[in-house]
Amino acid sequence: CPCPLPSGDTALSRLVRRLLSARRSLDLCLFSFSCPQLARAVQLLHRRGVRVRLVTDAQYMGLHGSQIGRLRHAGIQVRHDQHSGYMHHKFAIVDRRMLITGSLNWTTQAIQSNRENVLVVEDAVYVKAFQDEFERIWEEYNPANYSFF
Repeated sequence: CPCPLPSGDTALSRLVRRLLSARRSLDLCLFSFSCPQLARAVQLLHRRGVRVRLVTDAQYMGLHGSQIGRLRHAGIQVRHDQHSGYMHHKFAIVDRRMLITGSLNWTTQAIQSNRENVLVVEDAVYVKAFQDEFERIWEEYNPANYSFF
C-alpha cells in the first residue's frame, strides 16, 4: 500500500494506535473521511474481525479522495444521510469504552495543515451518550427507511 501506517510519535500515529486498540467494535460517525492512513487502520480492524460501522455525510462521501468507497468495497457497513443539511459529527467509539471526538475531520488536509482538536475519553457516561447518538443515527439512516418519492 502506498499509504503505510504512520510511525513515530505524531498526533496521527497516536490516533491510529487508539483505533487499533479495538478488539470487538469500532463505530465511526464522520462528516468527511479522506485520510488513507486512517482508512488503512480501519480496514485492518475489519480484517481482524472487529465489527466496524460507519455513518457519514452523503454529499461528502463521493468527493475526490474520499475513502468511503474503499471501505465499502472492503465489506465495511456504511450508512449516510438522505436529507439536506450535513451529518457533521466527528467521533469514534472503540469497544463501547473509548470515545474519540473533536473538530478533526479525518482528512489529510485537516491532519497536515489545520488547527484541530481531538479529545479521548474513557468515562462511561460520555461514551454512552455518544453511543446512544450513534445508534439513533444508525437506525435513522437505515436504507430500509429511505423514501424515494
